[in-house]
This record gives sequence, C-alpha cells and structure tokens, in this order.
Amino acid sequence: MSSIEVAQLLATHLGAGRRFTAAGISSFVLDDGPADAAPVVCVHGVPASAFLYRKVLPELASRGLRGIAIDLPGLGLADRPTDADYTWTGLGRWLLAAIDELGLAHFHLVLHDIGGPIGFEVANAVPDRVQSMTLLNTIIEVESFHRPWPMEPFAHPLLGEAWLASLRIPGTFLSIMRLVGVSRHVPAAEIMCWKPLLFGDDGGRAFLKIMRGFELTAAKQQLYLDVLRDSRYPVQVVWGARDKMLPWPRYGVQAQRAAGLQDPIMLPAKHFLQEDYPREIAEAVYRLTQRKG
Repeated sequence: MSSIEVAQLLATHLGAGRRFTAAGISSFVLDDGPADAAPVVCVHGVPASAFLYRKVLPELASRGLRGIAIDLPGLGLADRPTDADYTWTGLGRWLLAAIDELGLAHFHLVLHDIGGPIGFEVANAVPDRVQSMTLLNTIIEVESFHRPWPMEPFAHPLLGEAWLASLRIPGTFLSIMRLVGVSRHVPAAEIMCWKPLLFGDDGGRAFLKIMRGFELTAAKQQLYLDVLRDSRYPVQVVWGARDKMLPWPRYGVQAQRAAGLQDPIMLPAKHFLQEDYPREIAEAVYRLTQRKG
C-alpha cells in the first residue's frame, strides 16, 4: 500500500459521483443505475461515508435498480458547517431534504449503523414514499444502546479528541478496521481511504459532534419501533454475523424482533459487511424490491 494508491482510489471515488446542495449544505452523491429505475437510498453510519457503498451500488445497478449513496453532513465529502444539527433528528431532516433535491418521489432504504436511526427519521416523516427497508447491522432499541469500545471515547470531551488524534498514528486505524470492521480480503489501500474521508477539512470536529449527538431516549426508541412496524412497506434484516460492534445476539435479535421477522439473512461478515459482501446485499435488496408491503 502507498499514499499514491490511496490518492488514486480517492480520485476514482470523486470522479464516480457528483456534488449537490440540499438545505444549504453541499454534499456528494454516488448514483449508479438507470435514471428511471427504482431508487435505493443507501445510508451510511460512522465513521463511514458513501464510499462504503461503492461496491454495492454497481451490484444494484446490474439488477436494474438505481443505487444512491449520499454523504451525510460532517462526513465524507460533505460540508461540515459548525452550526449544523448533527443529532439523528437533524441528520434525518437533512437527508430527506437531500432525497427531495435529488427528485426521488419514492425510494427503497438500506440502513447501516447509525444510518438506521437517521433513516427511521426519514421514514417517519414520509412513510408513504418508502417502498422497502433493509436493515444492515444497525440499532433500534436506542434507549439501552451502549457505544462499542472503539466508538465510546468519541462521546466524551477531551478523551474523544485524543482518541481521534490517535487514529492518525500509522497502523492504528487499519488495525482497528481489520479487528472489528472488515476481513483481510479488503485491500489496505481501500481501508485507508476512510481516514481522509473521516478527518476531512475540519480535522474530524463535525464527526465528534455526530458522536455526541446520539438521541438515546425512550421517545426515539418508540418512534423507531413504530417505523419498523409500519405495514406500508416490507422490512428485512441482513446481518454480519461476525460483528463485534453490534453483535447479533443483542442488536440483531432486537432488529429481528422489532421487524417481526423469522428469517433474517446472516452473512459471515464483520461490522462493515458492505465491504465484503456487496453482491449478497444487493441480491437481498433486489428480492425485497420485488415484494409488496
């Protein structure tokens, strides 16, 4: 792996998408597939960006779907305004504005990590526009949620800044990602693209605001449970069974129970299953889009 490889991969990523502005915030979108095909909005969590779905979107396109991945404010190539609302409520409101700006009247949702709560905010606001929902290693029962050890320090002032700075030490970020995020089949250069997309031009300050804006309340938990029980659209659970961040026995079972499902799709992946199993994810999404709620 070399810095030249990382730079080339990031240049390819930039060239594969385009910039747009929603609710006064400039961002970046990957958009792959026929313009008139059913849109599938893929929502990332932390510390990720639309880059996480770069392998999933072509697989969706090959199945006749339009895959769309949007950088949320504060991450990836999106702007990082100091006065933005980085709570799940605020990010959900912005994501809906982005969906509207992209002209998506109806859409399918693929939700990962805290992209789950953010996507639930969208579905709660416009349930009649949601056509299906796929849950990938996310959280629903937020009132009892505890950040996993790689993420917990970010929630605390000073400690979070120090932990973020430690990720700049050569080898640290890659080692953590190999341990809890992806398999060794994912090239190191691709993993290292995550770092500049995380730190951005503000040194990761907006990311820390996101990490400190989790709304772990009973009211939010009830809202998200209600969203998943909405009969207007089908819901499925696709889970990385080797995830140590959001392990199946706790968080996966919660998702399965909330969605009222008997047949989750289990993949032998860690937390960022999009990196290792894009084809299987796209196939599961395609099959769900063929169903009616």
